[in-house]
Amino acid sequence: MKTSFLKDQIISKNSFLCLGLDSDINKIPLFLLEESDPIFSFNKLLLDALNELIVSVKINTAFYEVHGSKGWETLEKTIDYINNTYPNLFTIADAKRGDIGNTSDMYARAFFSHMKFDSITVSPYMGNDSIEPFLDYNDKHTILLGLTSNNGANDFQYSTNSDQDLFKKVLIKSQEWKNSNNLMYVVGATKASFLKDVRLIVPNSFLLIPGVGAQGGSLEDTFKNGVNDQIGILVNSSRSIIYAGNDKNFLKKSYLEAKKIQSKMCVLLNNIND
Repeated sequence: MKTSFLKDQIISKNSFLCLGLDSDINKIPLFLLEESDPIFSFNKLLLDALNELIVSVKINTAFYEVHGSKGWETLEKTIDYINNTYPNLFTIADAKRGDIGNTSDMYARAFFSHMKFDSITVSPYMGNDSIEPFLDYNDKHTILLGLTSNNGANDFQYSTNSDQDLFKKVLIKSQEWKNSNNLMYVVGATKASFLKDVRLIVPNSFLLIPGVGAQGGSLEDTFKNGVNDQIGILVNSSRSIIYAGNDKNFLKKSYLEAKKIQSKMCVLLNNIND
C-alpha cells in the first residue's frame, strides 16, 4: 500500500503537506485563460513548482465536474500527469462518494481502476456495504469522513448532550469492516481538540486534516494531538497556496506560501523526539 511510502516521503521532504487543487476557473490568473485547457495548465505549473514541498495532492472533483465533459478531461489529464511525472505523490480524489453497494463498486472502479487515484474520500452514512467495495482494493485507501472542519459538523457529528458522539461511533464501527486496515480518516484541524479522542480509537491510521490556514486551524495543535509513530497525518492546504497570487508571478507567491507551511512542519518533525 502506498502509505508505506508516506513516512519515508514525509521524512525525506520534512513535510506532511497535501496540496489541494480546488482549481476555480474564476480565480486562476487571467493570462492562463489563453491556454487550451487553463485549469490543467494552472495545475501543472503548481505541481512542477511545489512538488519538492508536498507529499500528497488532493483533487476536489466538484471543481472539475462543474465543467461537464471538459472538466472530466481536465481531471483525467491532471491525475495522469501526477502519476506519470510525480509517482511518489499520494493522490486523493476528494469526491465524498457513498451509496449502495453496486453504485459504490462503480465509483471505486472509476477512481481506482480507471483514473488510478491512490485514495478517495467517502461518506459513511449508508454503512458498511456502501464502503466495503472501496476497501476491496488492497493497494488503495478509503478516506472516511470522520469529524469535518465545517461549521455544520456539530449538527450531527458531535454533541455536548450525547453519551457518545456520532463521529466516535463511526470510527469504532468502521474498524469492524472488511479490510478496515485500508481506511484513513478525515478530521478537521478546526476540531484539533478532538484529535486525542480520535487517536484513542484509530491510533495507527493516517488522518487527512483540512482546515489549517484559511479556515483557522492550528498546525501546531494538529501535529501535537494527531501525530503517531508513522507521523500519520496529512495536512491539506488549498486556497492559501494556489491563490496566493493572481498574476504572472503567481507561482513565486504560491511557492513562498507553501514553503512557509513546510518550514513550520520541518521544525515540528525535527523536534518530534525532543
